[in-house]
Amino acid sequence: MMKQWIAACIAVTFAFQIQAQNNVQNQYPYQDTKLSPEERADDLLQRLTLKEKVSLMQNASPAIPRLGIKPYEWWSEALHGIARAGRATVFPQSIGMAASFDDTLLYEVFNAVSDEARAKNRDFNDKGQYNRYQGLTVWTPNINIFRDPRWGRGQETYGEDPYLTGRMGMAVVRGLQGPEDADYNKLHACAKHFAVHSGPEWSRHHFNAENINTRDLWETYLPAFKDLVQKAGVKEVMCAYNRFEGDPCCGSKRLLTQILRNEWGYKGIVVSDCGAIGDFFQPHNHETHPDAAHASADAVLSGTDLECGDHYKSITEAVEKGLIPEEKVNTSVRRLLKARFELGEMNSTHPWSEIPYSVVDCSKHRKLALKMAHESLVLLQNKDHLLPLNRQMKVAVIGPNANDSVMQWGNYNGFPSHTITLLEAIRTKLTQDQVIYEPVCGLTDDGNSKNNTTQKIDLSAPKLMDKLKEADVIIFAGGISPQLEGEEMEVSSPGFKGGDRIDIELPGVQREILALLKDYRKKVVFVNFSGSAIALVPETQNCDAILQAWYPGQAGGTAIADVLFGDYNPAGRLPITFYKSLQQLPDYENYSMKGRTYRYMTEEPLYPFGYGLSYTYFSYGKAKLNQSKLSKGEKAILTIPVSNIGQRDGEEVVQVYISRPDDKEGPQKTLRAFQRVNIAKGKKQNISIELSYDSFEWFDMTTNTMRPIHGTYKILYGNSSRAKDLRSVNIQIQ
Repeated sequence: MMKQWIAACIAVTFAFQIQAQNNVQNQYPYQDTKLSPEERADDLLQRLTLKEKVSLMQNASPAIPRLGIKPYEWWSEALHGIARAGRATVFPQSIGMAASFDDTLLYEVFNAVSDEARAKNRDFNDKGQYNRYQGLTVWTPNINIFRDPRWGRGQETYGEDPYLTGRMGMAVVRGLQGPEDADYNKLHACAKHFAVHSGPEWSRHHFNAENINTRDLWETYLPAFKDLVQKAGVKEVMCAYNRFEGDPCCGSKRLLTQILRNEWGYKGIVVSDCGAIGDFFQPHNHETHPDAAHASADAVLSGTDLECGDHYKSITEAVEKGLIPEEKVNTSVRRLLKARFELGEMNSTHPWSEIPYSVVDCSKHRKLALKMAHESLVLLQNKDHLLPLNRQMKVAVIGPNANDSVMQWGNYNGFPSHTITLLEAIRTKLTQDQVIYEPVCGLTDDGNSKNNTTQKIDLSAPKLMDKLKEADVIIFAGGISPQLEGEEMEVSSPGFKGGDRIDIELPGVQREILALLKDYRKKVVFVNFSGSAIALVPETQNCDAILQAWYPGQAGGTAIADVLFGDYNPAGRLPITFYKSLQQLPDYENYSMKGRTYRYMTEEPLYPFGYGLSYTYFSYGKAKLNQSKLSKGEKAILTIPVSNIGQRDGEEVVQVYISRPDDKEGPQKTLRAFQRVNIAKGKKQNISIELSYDSFEWFDMTTNTMRPIHGTYKILYGNSSRAKDLRSVNIQIQ
């Protein structure tokens, strides 16, 4: 009864607040929708008390009834679909969408996501709900560089390459924020986590990313952020947990003031990662500040406008103690108010109201989820053309991920009305008596336990083979899961720590089963589900075909089955390097790029960045360059003849890299253009790639800046980053 009485009191109080807000209509200039967001923000700002301003600088911003300000929760998520807010379309995890190399399709995905966000927000607000995950400011995309496969949150990124990350990130921002000429922004996107942040998860609250090479900073860690700020107009930037060169990122004047605001001209909001301000002073974390007031003041002075957390309540005390002038508080609050006016969130009527709630997880969006899942799949191996499978075969579907819908959602996920698992999809392709299903093992143990214990069961070959002997081919759905890799998790299984991995090999029990199947001469298709690269050297020997499925979302099972049975010809490409073993990687906590990723790695990887097979074959002719010299303001046009010489229609991802032969310290090559194209069998297309003068930006060690440097560049073109897959033409930059 007490809980019901409290709930009733809260409801009555809230009703009075809404009534008070409704009574304050059209009394002040800030309520005039004909004024600009800047003008409305300036007018409202002067009417607020210091205490009210400070309350608006925290993610759970309360209502201010006397001025008609509604409550607002800044924290919402939309990593690959609206997350944590009930039903939504769940697209493939970000790393899978990066594998599509299709930023046009990615824009369509996030245009759909923003439709769902607007519809859900209006529905929540109509019910009087202004809670977490229900607002219009979504904290995505994650554009950190996936520099090491051990990082559990790498699945949230668009891979290891700065250019690919920037291209895909800009598509996300544009899809979320809507047309630039619209009266109101559709949503506000957030570029995170700024900057130099990609693990470890277990130490992120006290980790110091130090001794960062200036070249690595500007050539690898910052370019995607600069693209989103200067080219896509992202409205929010989230600062990271870790320290950068000794200062917490949310208090780094180097990052937030000098680079982001002064050099790049960023005018939008900087928001802290959740709890990051507390890390400034709490024991066993950064401990760079004595208390909340000093930490909060320093964060705001550095440029962090909004806190995810509640330590900013101490700003009132900080102002009284002279730690920060109120005018600096005004600067941040003005940005926050302007953003809310840009979204129309403070209007009496709801902008974008023509979007019906029926768009949420609608048929059109489900088809879009399937299309993106199709494009995300990467065929890594196909010995003797085992794939596509003959539909007359009897198929055994085994492995811990064969019938796990939740695994397919990835992390930071929504909840679809239905998820099609691989097992379900295969059963729709074949008759009932053609499909054998046995889980066989868990992810890291011999049972199918959810807690990933190491308890053993009998894995003797006869027992296993008795179940599978009738099958013509075995589809093993294995890999790992968001239960094992992700953000700051408690995981006790061997090889995993705090959400990260300390071993990149396939879990031992799965490797053992695949070896047994090889011993019994069974044809095996390994479908690997993971958000990161797995070292699969034994699997390349024990399996006939390998398909990288990532965490493919609600339509993932259908997409995979379509590839396995030839209803879709795969064309996904790896957005990350697949290493042979940990021996090919530097120390995880070392942020130097030396030896990492395709750009700096000197050894041969297992599978290179940009790699992926098809059921057809493409041939590249000699490309033509419209000019051999390029000056500022000019554009070079590279025309690449690509022919489909196979027996099936298919898609190809044409990739263009550049290198500077005279620079021995820089990347061996770096991606500068790509285009996904569909070419019918027996046909040739001339693919036109435009390279602007800025495409040849390179780190200038004499000025410590990125700029086109005069001299000879190589333009490399082909279907992966591997040297033997590339042809070249020279160009002179002047």
